[in-house]
Amino acid sequence: MTAHRIGFLIWPGTKALTLALAEEALRVAQRVHPDVTYELTFMQAEPSVEGTAWKLPGEPWGGRLEGCQKVFLVADEPPAPVASALAGALKQLVRAGCVIGGLSAGVYPLAQLGLLDGYRAAVHWRWQDDFAERFPKVIATSHLFDWDRDRLTACGGMSVLDLLLAVLARDHGAELAGAVSEELVVERIREGGERQRIPLQNRLGSSHPKLTQAVLLMEANIEEPLTTDEIAQHVCVSRRQLERIFKQYLNRVPSQYYLELRLNKARQMLMQTSKSIIQIGLSCGFSSGPHFSSAYRNFFGATPREDRNQRRSSSPFELSSVPAERG
Repeated sequence: MTAHRIGFLIWPGTKALTLALAEEALRVAQRVHPDVTYELTFMQAEPSVEGTAWKLPGEPWGGRLEGCQKVFLVADEPPAPVASALAGALKQLVRAGCVIGGLSAGVYPLAQLGLLDGYRAAVHWRWQDDFAERFPKVIATSHLFDWDRDRLTACGGMSVLDLLLAVLARDHGAELAGAVSEELVVERIREGGERQRIPLQNRLGSSHPKLTQAVLLMEANIEEPLTTDEIAQHVCVSRRQLERIFKQYLNRVPSQYYLELRLNKARQMLMQTSKSIIQIGLSCGFSSGPHFSSAYRNFFGATPREDRNQRRSSSPFELSSVPAERG
């Protein structure tokens, strides 16, 4: 039987776990089913950085990518723009009919080249705002993974294994995918459309239903915050009871938790988008620029502008798309 060749194009900084999840699923498939044959090829998109914790497998790609039925771009942080030679090779690969995918931040180079325009792509929740702003033609989702025609994307972490199990099921049937998951002691095979965020009750460390309902209301009303009385009315408890629940489980009153939620959302937007400070403040429920700046400084110890500039200077690539603040 002819081997199905799968290529992994790897960027510096990729974690060993990300590659191991993908590789192990395919290796186990070959072990448990003798008729399954995969030929795995590892290529480095850029030379390995000296002094890193582990050496990337494979050698630098040699100018050609032909011969693979599937190619996955693998990165664990958004990489720098793709070099022109590699960009041309990837586009030629797609024109030749190769199925192409992005694992974790591997969606970034695909999107930079326009290869995800009009496609669904699973994007890790940490990069959702940044990715959506940079690549408006891509349908960014919060799914674990997406398989949209000939594009495969996984948001990162364990979703890489979920996607590879889906590949095995598509290529060789659900029985093989099930056998591989059993071998790897995977509790269940997750569907791609499942949401990637940790359940709210796990994040809160509590399963109190009224607390969960209240926080969900807060998260759904960031731009136009509700009052504590309105939240209490929606979850059918008294204001005093709601305050007691928050104090017991989160050690803060509802208004304080709500403010911290909005400020953390503002900081995420500040670091990941090019929106102005005033726009961000208004979209997070602050009535004016000074109100937003004062609340932000009291909580984070720096004004929004100072925080953005400091983060830009310490992480120049991550914030390269954020222009200097004017005025």
